[in-house]
Amino acid sequence: MARSWWGWGNVEDAVVGAERAGLTQRLAAVFPQADLTAHEPPKIGELSVPAPGVQAPAALARLASDDLADRVRHGHGQAFRDVVRCLLGRVEQVPDLVVRPSSEQDVVDVLDWCTGAGIAVVPFGGGTSVVGGVEPRGLRQYAGAVSLDLGRLNRIVEVDRVSRAARIQAGILGPALEDALRPDGLTLRHFPQSFEFSTLGGWLATRAGGHYATVYTHIDDMVESMRVVTPAGISQSRRLPGSGAGPSPDRMFLGSEGTLGVITEAWMRLQDRPRWRSGASVLFDDYAAAVAATRAIAQSALFPANCRLLDPVEAFINAGTSTSGGLLVLGFESADHPVAESMRRAVEICDGFGGRVPDGVRTTDSEQDRARTEAADTWRSSFLRMPYQRDAMAAQSMIVETFETACTWNRFEELRSAVEAAAGAAFTALSINGVLSCRFTHVYPDGPAPYFGIYAPGTWGRTAEQWDEIKTAVSEALLNSGGTITHHHAVGRDHRPWYDRQRPEPFATALRASKTALDPAGILNPGVLLD
Repeated sequence: MARSWWGWGNVEDAVVGAERAGLTQRLAAVFPQADLTAHEPPKIGELSVPAPGVQAPAALARLASDDLADRVRHGHGQAFRDVVRCLLGRVEQVPDLVVRPSSEQDVVDVLDWCTGAGIAVVPFGGGTSVVGGVEPRGLRQYAGAVSLDLGRLNRIVEVDRVSRAARIQAGILGPALEDALRPDGLTLRHFPQSFEFSTLGGWLATRAGGHYATVYTHIDDMVESMRVVTPAGISQSRRLPGSGAGPSPDRMFLGSEGTLGVITEAWMRLQDRPRWRSGASVLFDDYAAAVAATRAIAQSALFPANCRLLDPVEAFINAGTSTSGGLLVLGFESADHPVAESMRRAVEICDGFGGRVPDGVRTTDSEQDRARTEAADTWRSSFLRMPYQRDAMAAQSMIVETFETACTWNRFEELRSAVEAAAGAAFTALSINGVLSCRFTHVYPDGPAPYFGIYAPGTWGRTAEQWDEIKTAVSEALLNSGGTITHHHAVGRDHRPWYDRQRPEPFATALRASKTALDPAGILNPGVLLD
């Protein structure tokens, strides 16, 4: 399949035909005054892109590409504003070269070259960043910019079946990783929405969150050790189940977004592939009761694999379910034992808050049964189609974007109200009629991770700027209400203003010192996390 140069995923999977017509019909029903004319992106050859300003030295020329399409695809991520700018042909800032190392020594050699030549290096995994993390933005003070694509470092090097761990190269894509582990009956069990197109290194560099709602929510929890190439040398942490020997070296590089070094491989903790599964959809008539039920489950030590609460707007838009209080998508799984009892207790908790399960509980004990169950799961199917539908709506002048956070349970009501007020005020200022939705992607005993969606008809040619105004308003509300600027989307360049205010200043001082020590020339992903 061919990857789209301007939008999400594969060209062959784009929203077309009956799906596009149905989507347009639903949009027209919600926003009758919207201009839903579909716009097409320009051809790559029509783009105005500066010629490469640097050339790779002879020893590295075999790794480098200055192909226009290659450079354009590596010049942006997959946020709404990226998609819109591509649709409008605004892709002026692209890397001079795309460099694909085939070995760790290649990475060392590239960093040595760029350090000496004053060339910025932007590490690149799958390119699914939604926060400006892979965009060579604002790098005019450098001699040039190189996108360091780790895609050729894509193997599972070693499997330790006894300890349930594997040594995995950073450039491997999610599906290839799982396929390689399947013969050993193992799984990493990390499935972000970007799973098909993102890499292990990208997950580690951004502290990515997976699909599962409790326990193993972030990639952090699955790291046994990491190997990182920095301009100052190679960092290799010891492979251990745990250690109290000072601050963790892995924790310094997790979430560093390519600013301190380039992750080349990691030993990852694995699990046996689940056999027993149970799923249920719980409807509520009151949203506050639905939140209370979700909190009770999160604090029950049942640890469901899925505990995703959709508010009425989210339930209708993305699950096709009408409910006045919300829809709670519950799931349990295990490789060791049946999970029916855990589901029974979770449903019992929901019942105490007025929840009901009109379609009953689904229980499976084989991969074949699981496939049939998931095929019938409307919400999961729409979850995977969301990015493609976002692209289709963006081409029809719709503002369709998400932002996420986390907060303690006692602050959630205040935070949600503040976000609603901020979004509403932004809609009014822009003279648009927008809709805000909310779902919990992850839940913890002490708080949820709310994930908000914005749907609004915009003005063609200005939707990116209109989104920026909305984003600024809601981001201020998140920070002022005690939430985080991001739970699992990383900081990148887009979240910098709020990240700088969120982090403690002594930590910022230590981070700057680490940057100076590891990357004295300041070539690694400039502008992300630090100036």
